[in-house]
Amino acid sequence: MTRGVGGFYYALDADGNTHELRAQAKLRRARVTPMVGDRVEFEPGASGEDGWLKAVLPRENALHRPPVANIDAVVIVVAAAAPSPDLLMADRLLIAARRGGIAPILVVNKRDLNPDAAEEILHQYRGAEVTPFAVSARSGEGVDMLREALVGRVHALAGQSGAGKSTLLNALHGFSLETGDVSRRIERGRHTTRHVSLIPVPGGGMALDTPGFSLFETELLDPVLLKDSYPEFAPHEGKCFFSPCYHDSEPRCAARRAVDEGEIDKNRYGRYRALLEEMKLRWRDRYG
Repeated sequence: MTRGVGGFYYALDADGNTHELRAQAKLRRARVTPMVGDRVEFEPGASGEDGWLKAVLPRENALHRPPVANIDAVVIVVAAAAPSPDLLMADRLLIAARRGGIAPILVVNKRDLNPDAAEEILHQYRGAEVTPFAVSARSGEGVDMLREALVGRVHALAGQSGAGKSTLLNALHGFSLETGDVSRRIERGRHTTRHVSLIPVPGGGMALDTPGFSLFETELLDPVLLKDSYPEFAPHEGKCFFSPCYHDSEPRCAARRAVDEGEIDKNRYGRYRALLEEMKLRWRDRYG
């Protein structure tokens, strides 16, 4: 399925033709909500008529914001210049990708405007097992290398508004997606993408253009499991005094010692602790 708008769904057949569909009542009764990227069974409509979406096939993976399914890679885009990079959101997206079994790629856009900031952001993620790129969608710097990494893959671009996702998609694949400038007053991008769309790309694969957003909540999970989404901690598991260890304020914590020694980036660790505290509060609110 390539798009869903206002109760209509659009799907490609094996020949690349697009069909406009309505969901059958049995899907609504089963509370099945189709997502962009879903593989579906459908019945094409007669000439001039809508077809019917009959079934959503089992998903390999899914993200719920942006709402996409069956993707090979999520490209998390932040900016080296305005808007100020929301790395906490980037961390949330990394957690969602890793828990969903989706390969994460970190792209710092607008490198031409602040090369030092771009390198500093990438440095923070040096142990995060994320494929890193510093690019400039406007000048083309680094775009060819990123394009090569995406050939043949279904990929979603996600990240805060104004980071340049639509501009980057245009540079990568020759699209003509609407782009917008960043508001100088509030340093936030205008939402140029309003619906999630799956678009075939030259050379194979498909790209998902997703709306920008400023809020993203990590799925609720047992707080002690949050650390499992941070590859930086893996070499230190089992070496802490307490077991299990939250890698927070416990004494003789091997992971925290690695932070003190510069092995784990202190900024990324600080954001981990903020997310951990958030998760603990939400867990207590839910389960007491």
